[in-house]
Amino acid sequence: MAFGIKRVEIAEWKRKIDQGEIAFLTHYWLDDRFQHMKTVTKAGGKNLEDLAEWGRKYNLKKEWIHQRKDGYSHFDLIGDIQYEILKKEGLEQHINRFNLKRR
Repeated sequence: MAFGIKRVEIAEWKRKIDQGEIAFLTHYWLDDRFQHMKTVTKAGGKNLEDLAEWGRKYNLKKEWIHQRKDGYSHFDLIGDIQYEILKKEGLEQHINRFNLKRR
């Protein structure tokens, strides 16, 4: 379950994806499979090959892409990899807003 996010942020994430960008959306998250994780970052892209290529530079496997029919396929980033990718992508505002730290 996602929370702590505004509709305008979702719309902006989708707009960037529609324009062919790799877009990032971080929000609070509850999932029984990952009880110790409180946030997730969705790294999304319209073109699956472009998204997979972007993911390769962070050792993300193509099969980890959450493929969506609506065109907003994405990687779900959690934990240390979430922090590291946000840092490398220059998205400190996500790190600060959600008080993310390396474990």
